[in-house]
Amino acid sequence: MKITEEFALEFAQEWISAFNAHDLERVLSHYSADFVIKSPVAARLLDLQDGVVSGKEAVRAYWIRALEKMPDLHFELLDVLVGTDGLTLYYLNTGSGKKTAEVMTFNGQGLVCQVAAYYG
Repeated sequence: MKITEEFALEFAQEWISAFNAHDLERVLSHYSADFVIKSPVAARLLDLQDGVVSGKEAVRAYWIRALEKMPDLHFELLDVLVGTDGLTLYYLNTGSGKKTAEVMTFNGQGLVCQVAAYYG
């Protein structure tokens, strides 16, 4: 899938809105069933050496746990960077004051299939 600037901005606004609403089903609707996320937060919360969580159901369980630990989670979008088959969301977690970049790769159906998260 070729990512356009318009698609990237619309996706970013919807993704941030869904996370800020803590609407996990809405967030997950943007991901393929077999997507993989690599995150230092997953490594810490799930005691995973490599921080890799594979598959939508495993990620659902991870995000449920994360939202339980951070009930006031709220993101502020800072920037969206566009690539050929993906995008990077750069945002601020207003609760912690930490910045995050999530590099997302999309499959041919327009769903996120791979994510790498980086934290400030």
